[in-house]
Amino acid sequence: MAKKSVTDLQVEGKKVIVRVDFNVPHKGEEITDDNRIRAALPTINYLADHHAKVILLSHLGKVDHKDPEKCEKDKAKNDMSIVGKRLQELVPNHKVTFVNATRGEALENAVNAMAEGDIVLMQNTRYEKGESKNDPELGAYWASLADLYVSDAFGSVHRAHASTVGIPTHLPSAVGFLIEKELKYLGTALDDPKHPFVAVLGGAKVSDKIGVIENLLKIADKVIVGGGMAYTFYKAKGWNVGTSLLEEDKVEVAKSFLDKAGDKLVLPVDTVVANDFDNPTDVKTVDANAIPDGYMGLDIGPKTIAYFKEQLSGAKTVFWNGPMGVFEKPEFAKGTIGVCEAIANLDDCMSIIGGGDSASAAKNLGYADKFTHISTGGGASLEYMEGKELPGIAIIEEK
Repeated sequence: MAKKSVTDLQVEGKKVIVRVDFNVPHKGEEITDDNRIRAALPTINYLADHHAKVILLSHLGKVDHKDPEKCEKDKAKNDMSIVGKRLQELVPNHKVTFVNATRGEALENAVNAMAEGDIVLMQNTRYEKGESKNDPELGAYWASLADLYVSDAFGSVHRAHASTVGIPTHLPSAVGFLIEKELKYLGTALDDPKHPFVAVLGGAKVSDKIGVIENLLKIADKVIVGGGMAYTFYKAKGWNVGTSLLEEDKVEVAKSFLDKAGDKLVLPVDTVVANDFDNPTDVKTVDANAIPDGYMGLDIGPKTIAYFKEQLSGAKTVFWNGPMGVFEKPEFAKGTIGVCEAIANLDDCMSIIGGGDSASAAKNLGYADKFTHISTGGGASLEYMEGKELPGIAIIEEK
């Protein structure tokens, strides 16, 4: 069943509380990337243009409530006021009021003073200890401020927090345009992909992606594994991995995947190794089964880039999550660049990036507009592709 959309709600004159994802990277007073704010604008503008009173909630960074001193530092570092300023620049036709509170008189007065089309952004939800614990009293309090709830923070819907699950327990609810788009593309890849469907999984740890590999092996025609994860699979084949990243306790799991999947599971055939991670003085490319002692695998090699391109050729659906190597270091970025280019240049293909480092890589390389969809939630997109129910989506009313 499809979830209710913001367009299904009667919003005129109503107070609408919207959970957005304004968890933007920032240095001091400067936001270094405002993409997440821009991603929420279609929903915010729709509501404001349709004469709703829009109340925005988001977290920003982490706040450690266990250590009082650190808690205060985290709060100072992750103050949402910088987002309020940027948002006002992006929606010049609507009044944005930032309220330096998460509850109490100042917040209630600001909400009660709103005219239709006004926007109130409240302080970081994580200033509240009860946010991440889905404190029922906090969820009920926030719900009391509004008439309707709209969920539009895909990067947070895999977490059962007061702002994602607590509030919609008490209010009529719907998803915003951003989440609608995420569900459309990820849902198609999961439930009705065009074949051949190729999944490309990278990143450091097998443990982060066991469920995803398991589920995608049932759906996809090929599952390509690169990045630090590959070395656990090498070990499962009985190969030497030198000082490469290895999850010893996941070798048996990797072995079971290899046994079950056969040639559906595609591994790198060569690897770029170095004698040291921080200060490599010897970098060379070796076959996957010939990593020398004392060397660490840090990227896929040129033969693998060509091999992965071959495996991707003709694909009609591609899901990619995770880099192929330590792509933040230029000498170990060639694999990620190669895979990114190969997917970006596929014809007539629905290509999806599951957020995280892969999304950063595509943007940095100038390929973002060549992909059908770049998810705004790395963790959420992985859990969705694993077939898990996302609590912040499950709670939303169905059409």
